[in-house]
Amino acid sequence: MKKIRFCIPALLLAGKIFSQGLSATEKQILLEVNKAMPAAVKLLETSVNINSGTLNIEGVRKTGALFAKEFEKAGLQTTWINLPDSLKRAGHLVAYRKGKQGKKLFLIGHLDTVFEPDMPFTPFTMLNDSTATGQGANDMKGGDVVIITALQVLEKLNLLQQTDITVYLTGDEEKSGRPTSVSRADFIERAKQADIALGFEGASGLQTIATGRRGSSDWLLEVTAKTGHSAGVFGQGVGYGAIYEAARIVDRFRQSLSGEQYLTFNPGLIAGGSELDYDAAKASATALGKTNIISPKVVVTGDLRFLTEVQKENARKRMRAIADSSLNGTSAKITFHDGIPAMEPTNGNEQLRQVVDRISNDMGIGPTRAGDPGSRGAGDISYIAKYVDAIDGLGASGKGAHAAGETINLKQFPVLIQRAALLIYRLTR
Repeated sequence: MKKIRFCIPALLLAGKIFSQGLSATEKQILLEVNKAMPAAVKLLETSVNINSGTLNIEGVRKTGALFAKEFEKAGLQTTWINLPDSLKRAGHLVAYRKGKQGKKLFLIGHLDTVFEPDMPFTPFTMLNDSTATGQGANDMKGGDVVIITALQVLEKLNLLQQTDITVYLTGDEEKSGRPTSVSRADFIERAKQADIALGFEGASGLQTIATGRRGSSDWLLEVTAKTGHSAGVFGQGVGYGAIYEAARIVDRFRQSLSGEQYLTFNPGLIAGGSELDYDAAKASATALGKTNIISPKVVVTGDLRFLTEVQKENARKRMRAIADSSLNGTSAKITFHDGIPAMEPTNGNEQLRQVVDRISNDMGIGPTRAGDPGSRGAGDISYIAKYVDAIDGLGASGKGAHAAGETINLKQFPVLIQRAALLIYRLTR
């Protein structure tokens, strides 16, 4: 592996720290993080080289075992949360310590990646002295290492005594076991005992964090119609057929709702014809049709993303109304299925952002703003955001998550760990 040159923040120069906002203890935290970076990158490399695609149960558990040993070095106890075999998921890693000092923290990460064993393997590889690539390096094994290293540094300095911290690394964030009422039951119950939730999904550089994330749900549109010879299409006796009606509905969705901020709805599958077989479990359809036969059936599946529950419900109401206004000779039904709830921006979340902003300024890296909630998809933190104040995007930075060539920015890596350590320290005083 190439030698890595770690970034020393601007406030560190010639062994002196010039920021006036940091205490002597906090300055020591920054120095200790810099000392810990070789071990942090080595841990990152080891974890990335373990395939832990969501469906690779053995790989997810192996990654969990690796991280469990590291949390124990930070003075935390660990336990593995098993899920029912019917969910076909590995389970979750929980690390914790109990105390009465400061805020009770709930730190969130995940062990799995989108890269399954049958996909081309990309090992941890240095591209230059400040950038590495590898499966899940950024999303989100880098974020897991941010949590681990920050806690290990605080433990080394005896700063975790009497704190109450729970770290929850789920094993199926990328493709949650269904039903989520089972796969996220323990996650939600433990989060309810906390005061604050901190999510370590990928950072968007050093200047933004997430105070809100959109939620996601699915919809299924089923259209039926009279069938007959194509010569009769549009007539009073036969009508327009299912394909025209489905096209009308989907395009009306676009015309009526596409201009609303933070609201998106994407049809991912559409199929119709004289014969149709739709398999919901496999998200696949086969159809047979002739140009001289009016189609009697169409199915369309899609997702719906939203920032608030009110926005979601209003959108559903309008989509139902559009589907109900059927063309002659047709009938349509749309059904919705809840997925991941929204992490709505709140005053409490904004107050947490202000804490991070003060830390960032004290470190000399500039202000921290709230990122655009429309730029992030749904995540585990959304399940519990209605119970506790929460922020996300505190993990590693990089590019190309969920794709071959995903990278992590190792220049910003130590700075983000320093900021995380200071945040945990200040919240638990």
